[in-house]
Amino acid sequence: MIAAIKPAGSNTRGLLAYLYGPGKHDEHLDPHIVAGFAMLGMPDPGRDENATLTELARYLDEPVSLRNSEFGKPVIDHVWHCPVRAAPEDRYLSNAEWAEIAQRIVQAAGIAPAGDDLACRWIAVRHADDHIHILATTVREDGRRPKLHDSGLRVGDACREIEKDYGLRRLKKGDRAGARRPTQAEMHKAERLGWDQPSPEWLQDCIRAAIPHVTGAEEFIAYLEASGVEVQVRRGPSGDLLGYAAGRPGDVNEAGEQIYHPGSKIAPDLSLPKIKARLESSRPEEHPTARRNDPSTAWHHATDALDTFHTDLADDTHAQAHITALGELLEATAQKAPAHLQAELQAASKAFARAQRSQVRAEDRAALALRSAARDIVHTATGPDGSALAALVAALVWATIVAGRWHEAKHHAHQADAARQAVQHLQTATDLALAPTLAELTARPPRDQARRVLASDVRAAVPDHAERILNDPAWPALATVLADAEARGHQPHQLLKEAAAQRELTTARQPARVLITRIQHIGRNPAPNRRAEAARRRSTVAASILVQQTRNARLPAATTSPAEQQNRQRR
Repeated sequence: MIAAIKPAGSNTRGLLAYLYGPGKHDEHLDPHIVAGFAMLGMPDPGRDENATLTELARYLDEPVSLRNSEFGKPVIDHVWHCPVRAAPEDRYLSNAEWAEIAQRIVQAAGIAPAGDDLACRWIAVRHADDHIHILATTVREDGRRPKLHDSGLRVGDACREIEKDYGLRRLKKGDRAGARRPTQAEMHKAERLGWDQPSPEWLQDCIRAAIPHVTGAEEFIAYLEASGVEVQVRRGPSGDLLGYAAGRPGDVNEAGEQIYHPGSKIAPDLSLPKIKARLESSRPEEHPTARRNDPSTAWHHATDALDTFHTDLADDTHAQAHITALGELLEATAQKAPAHLQAELQAASKAFARAQRSQVRAEDRAALALRSAARDIVHTATGPDGSALAALVAALVWATIVAGRWHEAKHHAHQADAARQAVQHLQTATDLALAPTLAELTARPPRDQARRVLASDVRAAVPDHAERILNDPAWPALATVLADAEARGHQPHQLLKEAAAQRELTTARQPARVLITRIQHIGRNPAPNRRAEAARRRSTVAASILVQQTRNARLPAATTSPAEQQNRQRR
C-alpha cells in the first residue's frame, strides 16, 4: 500500500472538483465519501444531488477562514492531499475497510491524532476500487497548525502495519535514502522530446559517472561542465563553493529558461557536502596519463583492493564508506570495460546506486584503496586482458553479495534488494567475460594422469566443495589453470586453499569458475625459487666482498704519504 503525500495546496474547492469529477480518462466511476472527521455534518456531493462542492469546501475551510480573519498573515498552504493506493494484486477492500485505513493514515500523519477533538477537518473520497484520496485542511479547530514534520515517514510506517493487518502485499520500509521519483510531467516531457530518461535520472547518471574522475569539488564542477551538463553554482563571499544545481541541455521551462535541479534533490548522496567528503578522502592524481607498462596492472590492483572487502565491514561507518566506494568502482569498471560487457556492468552500477546510500554515516577515508582503484581504472589508456577483467568482475560479484548481506543484517530492505539486482547483472557480465578464457583453457587440458593428481589436490584443499567443483562443467579449464600455475612454481594445493579462503564457495553458482578467476589472479606471477634466490644472494655477497677488497687494496695508495710509498716500493 502506497500513501503519497502531495505538496501543500491552497484551493480546497479545486481539489474537490478533481476528486468528484470524471478523471482524465473517465476513470472516476462512483466518487463518494467513505470517512471523515468526527463533526462532519455536510451531505456527500457524491450521494446527495442537492449537495454542492462549494458548500463542502467552505465547510472544510471554516477553521482556516477563522484563523485568517484573526491574524494578519493568511494561511494559504492549507490543503493536505494524500492518495492511498492498494497493490494491483491485493484483494478488494470494502468501504468500511477503507474508512479504517483512512483513519489510521490521518492519525499517523498528525492531521487527526487519536482522541483529539480539536483536530483538523478531513474527508476520504473513494472513486475507484483500488484507492482513496484523503483531503484535509491544516488548521485545527483551535486555530493552531498541526505538527506534520516527518509525516511521510510516520504514514509509511502506518502503511506497513496496515499491510500486515489486512493481509495485503508487504512493501519495504522507507528510510529517506531513496532518490526522488520523476514526476508525471517530467516523464511526459522526456517522452515528448524523445529522451530515454527523465532529466533527474539522466543527471544522476552523469554525476555518478563524473565522481571517479575527480578529486576535488572545483574539479568536479569543471568535469560536469566539460561533459555537457549545465551547472549553476552557489558561492560564499570568500568565493568558496557552497552548493550546486545541475540541468540537462534542452530542458527549459515555458519561458525558455534552463531548469536546474539541486544535487541533493537529484539523490540524497549527491549533495555538494557529501560529494566533497568523498572526494577529499582521495589522493590527487598528479600524472593521470603516466600509466604503468602493464595495462592490466590497474585492474589487478582493483581486485586486490576487493580481497579484504568482507573484513572491512565490521565497523558500520567503515562499511558504509566501502559500499559507497564499491559503487564508484562499479561505475569506473563499466566505463572502461569492453563494449560487449558495458550494458550489464552499467545496469549493475545503476542498480547498486540505491545500495550505496543509507542512514549510516560513512567514514570516507576508510575506503581510500577502493577509491584509488576506481581512479586508476578510469585513467587507464587500454582495457585489461581477459583474465584480469574476469577476475575483477568475479570479485565485484562477491563484494556486492557481501554488501547486500550487510544491508540485510541492518534491515536496509531497499539497499539489500538493490544489491541483489546488481549481483544478477554482474553474474551475467562474469559469464561473458570468462567465456573466451574458458574456451582457451578447455582447448588445452592437462594429461589424464596430471588431472587425476590435481583432482586429489582439490579433494584435499577444499573437501567440503570438492564434488561440486569436479562435477562443474568448468573443471577441465580449472585443471588447466592449476597446471599452468604449477609450471610457474606454485603449489596447486596451496593456491586452492588460498582462493577458497578469499571467497566462500557455498553460494557460488559454479565453484570451478570462481576458483579459475581467483587462481589466475593470485598465481599470475612465477613463484619464487628458494634455491635460485639463495644462489643469487651468495653471488651478490661474493661480489660485494670482491668489490670491498679491491677498494681496500687501492686505499693505501691514495692515503699514504710519498715517503711511505717510496719505502714500500723498495721493499
